[in-house]
Amino acid sequence: MSMRKMLLGLLLALGVTPACAQDKTFDLKISHWVPASHPLQKALEDWGAAVQKASGGTIKSTVFPAQQLGKAFDHYDMARDGIADVTYVNPGYQPGRFPIIGAGELPFLMSDAKGGSEALDAWYRKYVDKEMKDVKFCLAFIHSPSSFHSRTKKIVVPDDIKGMKVRPADATIANFVTLLGGTNVQSSAPEVRDIIERGVADAVTFPWGSLVLFGIDKVTKYHMEAPLYVTTFVLVLNKDKYNQMSDM
Repeated sequence: MSMRKMLLGLLLALGVTPACAQDKTFDLKISHWVPASHPLQKALEDWGAAVQKASGGTIKSTVFPAQQLGKAFDHYDMARDGIADVTYVNPGYQPGRFPIIGAGELPFLMSDAKGGSEALDAWYRKYVDKEMKDVKFCLAFIHSPSSFHSRTKKIVVPDDIKGMKVRPADATIANFVTLLGGTNVQSSAPEVRDIIERGVADAVTFPWGSLVLFGIDKVTKYHMEAPLYVTTFVLVLNKDKYNQMSDM
C-alpha cells in the first residue's frame, strides 16, 4: 500500500477533512514496535502532521517507536485499553484470536504488497465489527511477500524444515512449520536477532526489506528466494478517544 493511501485511510478513520477543527484539542499517542529507523516511523509522523494540519491544529500526535509503550504482542489491547491511542498491530502475534484476518496469511496467496494490501483491506472491512469490535479499525495491509532465512542450512524443499527450530511470522506459518516437521519458537520481530544468535532458533520467516533493519542479515547465512507468505497488519484507534471527537 502506498504511503499516500495509508495516510488517507487514517485521515478518513478519524473523520478529518481539510480545515475541520475539533471542538477541543486532542494529543494522540501513536505506538508501534519496529525500530525508529523503519519507514513506518516516518509514515506515522507524516500522518500525524497531516492530521494536525487538516484539523486546524486541534489533533496533535506523538509517535512512540520500538515498544516504548508496550510489547509488540500487546498492541491491540493497548489501543483497546487506552494505553495508546493509535497502534500498529500484527494480529498473527496472538494465535487464534483473529482467525478471519488470518486468512490473508495463507502461503502462496499474494505476490504483491500494494495489490495485496488493497485487496485485504477491502475484503476485511466486512468482518471488522465481528473480530475487532472493541477498537476503531483504520486499515489493513501486508508487507512484501517473504520467505525463510536460516542460520544453519539451506531450505530448498519441504523436507528441509524437518527437525529445524523456526521462528514463524504468524500462527498460519507456525501451523505450516509444524506440518513440515519443524518446531516453532515464538518471538516478536524485535527479538528475532537475539534468539537466532543464541541458537534458540535455526531459522526465521521474515520480509526481505526488514532483514537489515532488525539485524537479521548478521545472524543468517542462507535465504530462500520465493514468495512464500505475507503478514497481515492493522492500524487501530482507541474507541473512546474516537468517540470523544466531534463529527466532521
